[in-house]
Amino acid sequence: MLQKFSENSFLMGAASAIIAVICFSINDVAIKFLSGNYALHQVVLFRSIIGLFFLLFFILPFSGGWKALSTQRLGIHSLRGCCVVFANMSFFLGLAALPLAEGVAIFFISPMVITIFSVIFLKETVGPRRWLAIILGLIGVIIMLRPGTEAFQFAAILPLMAAFGYATLHMLTRYIGRTESAAAMSFYIQITFIFVSILFGLILGDGRYSGGSDPSLEFLFREWSWPVVNDYYILVAIGAASALGGFFISQAYRVSEAAFVAPFEYIALPMAIVWGILVFGEWPDIVSYLGMALILGSGLYMIWRETKAVMQQVPDTPRYRR
Repeated sequence: MLQKFSENSFLMGAASAIIAVICFSINDVAIKFLSGNYALHQVVLFRSIIGLFFLLFFILPFSGGWKALSTQRLGIHSLRGCCVVFANMSFFLGLAALPLAEGVAIFFISPMVITIFSVIFLKETVGPRRWLAIILGLIGVIIMLRPGTEAFQFAAILPLMAAFGYATLHMLTRYIGRTESAAAMSFYIQITFIFVSILFGLILGDGRYSGGSDPSLEFLFREWSWPVVNDYYILVAIGAASALGGFFISQAYRVSEAAFVAPFEYIALPMAIVWGILVFGEWPDIVSYLGMALILGSGLYMIWRETKAVMQQVPDTPRYRR
């Protein structure tokens, strides 16, 4: 499968994935910051409207204009939208109750699932050493979950649920990425977010089910309210990060192999640790660091293996001649 992609496509995929991860990391910390004051679907609605604005006026003009949004595969776009809505909602509900770094670390089963899905559905090749890295990463996730101990939280299941929705999203991205532009894929995701958020607002926005003690459930059931002035700046940042992140991650999986792009998303883990300490004062304990080390280590090894495989497969160029 690797030979079907050029050297430039791998470089573009890596760069796009890194930019997307930075944007999503900003998005994560900002939404967690707002989770104690607003309903999740209200925040997502603001984010999606602002994100759609950025997409239409700052990204679309450089991506072929309005014709880039034309599609013959509206059904798959809708399915992708549902997958990312499910993944986002589950993940952010989990973050409301979990430390940021732990939520992100648990979510990082998703690149492993993506790699496994790429073998099952896309017939991509994964060697035994990469399988070993995946197993070690899964052990790290189990350590983070701490099943059977008092430290286990039900909220920790939510990032796991998000991971499977996210993996399915990117398999669909690879499926339609040959014919659909990154701008179109981002556009229809934002439209799906707006539709679902309005629906949730109509059903739950009056706060009739709020008042519980669980942070995740309260984030879901809280009554809608007008944001304070200072929070508008955060909402704009969330919207911009969402639009840019959605565009670049779609671009990454569109132009490059899924098993190659997925490990780059591990950059979000050390970023989450730093954000957690600086913004929320959340210091991971020794057990959490052990789980994170296994997850991060397996991801870095997968990056090294993929880079080595790419260098063996792409045609020789002056850049690599001795």
